[in-house]
Amino acid sequence: MQTIDALDATLRSYLEADQTRQVRRAYYFAEQAHYGQTRRSGEPYVTHPLAVANILAGMHMDHQSLMAAMLHDVIEDTGINKAAIGRQFGDAVAELVDGVSKLTQMEFESLEEKQAENFQKMALAMARDIRVILVKLADRLHNMRTLGVLPTDKARRIARETLDIYAPIAMRLGMNAVRMEFEDLGFSALYPMRARRIEAAVRKARGNRKELVEKIRHQIESTLRQEGHDAEVIGREKHLYSIYQKMRSKNKSFSEIMDIYAFRIIVDSVDTCYRVLGCMHNLYKPVPGEFTDYIAIPKANGYQSLHTVTKGMHGVPIEIQIRTREMEDMANNGIAAHWLYKSDAGTAGGTHARAREWVQGLLEMQQRAGNSLEFIEHVKIDLFPDEIYVFTPKGRILELPRGATAVDFAYAVHTDLGNRCVACRINRRLAPLSEPLQSGQTVEVLTAAGARPNPSWFNYTVTAKARTNIRHFLKNQTRDDSVALGRRLLDKVLGDAESALEELDESAVATYLAHNGYDGMDDLLEDIARGKRLPAVVAQQLLGGGEEAAPKRREEGGGAPLAIRGTEGFMVSYARCCRPLPGDPIAGYLSSERGVVVHREACRNLAEMREKPERLIPLRWDDNVEGEFPAELRIEVENRRGTIAIIATRINSMGVNIEKISTEDKDYQFTYVDLELQVNNRVHLARIMRRLRGIATVRRVMRITN
Repeated sequence: MQTIDALDATLRSYLEADQTRQVRRAYYFAEQAHYGQTRRSGEPYVTHPLAVANILAGMHMDHQSLMAAMLHDVIEDTGINKAAIGRQFGDAVAELVDGVSKLTQMEFESLEEKQAENFQKMALAMARDIRVILVKLADRLHNMRTLGVLPTDKARRIARETLDIYAPIAMRLGMNAVRMEFEDLGFSALYPMRARRIEAAVRKARGNRKELVEKIRHQIESTLRQEGHDAEVIGREKHLYSIYQKMRSKNKSFSEIMDIYAFRIIVDSVDTCYRVLGCMHNLYKPVPGEFTDYIAIPKANGYQSLHTVTKGMHGVPIEIQIRTREMEDMANNGIAAHWLYKSDAGTAGGTHARAREWVQGLLEMQQRAGNSLEFIEHVKIDLFPDEIYVFTPKGRILELPRGATAVDFAYAVHTDLGNRCVACRINRRLAPLSEPLQSGQTVEVLTAAGARPNPSWFNYTVTAKARTNIRHFLKNQTRDDSVALGRRLLDKVLGDAESALEELDESAVATYLAHNGYDGMDDLLEDIARGKRLPAVVAQQLLGGGEEAAPKRREEGGGAPLAIRGTEGFMVSYARCCRPLPGDPIAGYLSSERGVVVHREACRNLAEMREKPERLIPLRWDDNVEGEFPAELRIEVENRRGTIAIIATRINSMGVNIEKISTEDKDYQFTYVDLELQVNNRVHLARIMRRLRGIATVRRVMRITN
C-alpha cells in the first residue's frame, strides 16, 4: 500500500523541501477530514487522494497540484468548504479543489444532464487554471484502476464516460500514457470477454514474434552504431483497445494487425532525428506515401515525431517512430511535461500554449451553447480529430479535423471571418465552400460586408467551433431579422392609415401587449414577422379597434408595396415554385412558419392563396437589391460528348456558381440539362441564357418556373 513517506521520497527528488512539507500538511488535513470514511474496497478513504497525488508525482507536477490532489474530495464528501481550504492552503489550491469538485447540491432531470453540468463547471475552472484537468485525469485514472469493486452497471457507465470524454481529453492534451491506460481499463470493463481474448492472443503472438523482433532491433541498433549515432531502440507494443478499434474500423483480422512490427528510436537532438531517418531508409525500403513529419508540423496536442513505414526482410512491414528524449516525454505526459521542462522555453511551452488555446475554445463554446447537453455534444465532436494541416495565405499552419471545409477553416481563423465568408480559393483556384480540405492546401477565404451564416452550412461543417458559432448567430439573427421585418410590416399598414408606430398612444400599446401576454414590443413584432399575428389586425386594434380606424385598402392588400432589398434575412424567403428574381413583378404571402414568402405575381400557387387576402402583401424590389438569388434553367442539347463540360465552362467563365446539375434524356438525339444557378437579377440571367444559346450543340434554353 502507498504511504505518505514513500510519496515524500519521490517529491524530494524534484521539489523544494518547503513545498514537500506543504504537500505532507495537505495529506494530514485530508486524513482528518475523511476520518471514518472508507472506500468500497474497505480501505481508508485517504488512500484514494494519496494514490491520485502519486500519479501526479510520477508526472513531476508542481506542489499546488499535489495539494489539490490530496484535498480534491474534501468539499464534496466532508463538511469543509472552499473558503476553509483557501484559509489553510491559499486561494490557488482552493480554486483547483473547487474546479474538480462535482455539483452535489443541485437537482438534475437526468444522469446525462448531471454529467454535462459537472463537465461544464470543470471546463470553466480549466479556463482559469489548466491544472484542474490534470488533477481530474489523475483522479479518474485511480478510479478506473479500482473499478473492479463497483457494481457492474456503475462500472460500465464510468468506463463508457471515460472512453467518450476523458481518454480523448488525455489525447488532446498529449498525455498518451494516461490515454492508453484509460482505453485499456475502459475496454476491459465494457467488454471483458473481448479484452481477455485479445490479451491472450497478444501474449501468444508476442512469443511467436520474439525472435524476429529481436533480430530487427539488432539490425537497427548495429546500423545506427556504425553511423555513429547514440540511440535507444524500443520495440513498440500495440495496446489492447487500439488492436480492437483497428479490427473493427478496418475490418481486419487479428493476424493482419499483428503482422506489423513497430519500433521507436530515441535520440539526442532534432538534427539526429533526420539523420537516423536517412539511415532507416537506407537499411529498409520506405513505403511511398507513408512518411509523416510531425516535427516540422506538430499535431494539435503538441506531439512531435518522425513516422515512416518500411519493408524489412521477407517483406515484413516495419513502423518506425524517431524522436528526441524530450519529445518522448512529451508524447507520454503531454501538457504535464510542461512542469517537468518549465525552465525550458522549448517544446513543452508550445504544448502548454496549444492546450490553453483548446481550453479557450471550450470556454467560447460554453458561452455560445444553448445548454450543458448541447455543449458536451460539441466537446465530443471536438475531441475526435483526425487532423489535416492547411495553410493561410500568409503561411500560418492550422490543424483541422479530416473532412473540414473552408467554412471550418474560416471559423478557426476568426469568428467574424466565418460569419462573413461567401467563397474561397483553395491553392489559388475558386472552389465551393463545401469542398473537403486536404493536408498541405493553402486556403483563402473571400468575404462580403453584408454576408451572414447560412443554415445549409450545417451539412458540411465538422468542427465544434464552426457549428456552435453558426447556431449562435442564426439563433440571434433570426430574432433580429424577425423584429426588423415585423416593424416594417406594421409600419406599412399603419402608414396606410396615416399613422406610424412612433405616433401610437403608449398606454394603448402597453394595454395591448399586457392583454396578449407580450413582455415587450419586440415580441409582438417577431410574431407579426412569423405570421402568427396579421399586421392589419394588430394595427386596427392598436389604433382603437373601430372599423373606421382600420387601414385603408386592406381588402386589396393595403397601400404602397413593401420594398424587398434581399438583405432581410431568414424571415423573407423566396418561393421555390416560381424562383422570383429582381426585375420580376412580385407579391408576398405571410406564412405562419416562414414569415414573408416572395412569389412572382404570375405564380399559380399565389393565385390559390388569394382566398386569404389578409395574408397577401404587395411587394416590389428595392432600387438597390443586394445578394444572389436561385434560378433554374432547362437546356435542350444534342447528345454529343463533352457538351455538359462546355456548358459548365461557359457558365464558370462568367463567375456564376452552379448549385446543382442533372440530365434527362428527351430521345435518342436530344437531352435536357437542368441547372440551378445563383444570379443577381433578371438581366444577369438573360445574359447567361444568351451566352449559352451561342454554344453549337445547344438547341434551346428556357427558364423554369412553376
